[in-house]
Amino acid sequence: MEKYYGAIAIAVLCVLILFIGAMKQKSEALTTFVLRGFVGAVGICVVNEILKSQGVTVAAGINPVTVLTIATLGISGFALIYGILFYHLL
Repeated sequence: MEKYYGAIAIAVLCVLILFIGAMKQKSEALTTFVLRGFVGAVGICVVNEILKSQGVTVAAGINPVTVLTIATLGISGFALIYGILFYHLL
């Protein structure tokens, strides 16, 4: 089991190093990524409050998975999160 965690740690470090190398050249992309994640988290809060005021029991949580989804996919990620929640409501 320890070998499994070691392999995962090495893979994560390799991806992190590649990501840092790519972002060193493209700091604008990192800024956009972080900004989309922040705006997406604020958007989730706003939409949750609007749905709550309308009496709809669907609310997305703000966690690393949802923020990374929105930061990676943008508006389509935001729609994906609420689409999945409304699908489960059916």
